[in-house]
Amino acid sequence: MLFDKMDPEMVKAMIEALPAELTVINAEDEVVGWNKHETRLFKRPLSAMGMNFRQCHPERSLAMVEKLVSEMRAGTREKATFWIDLETIKNEPKHKIFIEFYALRNARGGYMGCMEFTQDVTAVRALEGQRRLVD
Repeated sequence: MLFDKMDPEMVKAMIEALPAELTVINAEDEVVGWNKHETRLFKRPLSAMGMNFRQCHPERSLAMVEKLVSEMRAGTREKATFWIDLETIKNEPKHKIFIEFYALRNARGGYMGCMEFTQDVTAVRALEGQRRLVD
């Protein structure tokens, strides 16, 4: 992997700079990390670190997330993509939130865990025309 030689501080800065929220669980279904703690769409307490994801995931979508993680663990799914409308500011129009789950695998293909990737794509969906780097 080309990131192997990067300073860990640089990797942390890179992950924090991504225009998306990441949450990672390990092979034992424990929450092991996330970025953008202060500005997340889906906020969680620091006490969620080390918890089984089932204890801190919303009830309304838990069964589907359990199914996705089970399929990833079994090797029958690598990715899941969906989107929702979410009120991010009270009494403002809802934002379009794009969510993907990715299986995390080691070099031998063994299941290491799962990463949730969440991004507010409202502004991206509104883009029209072009804006070049030099503009």
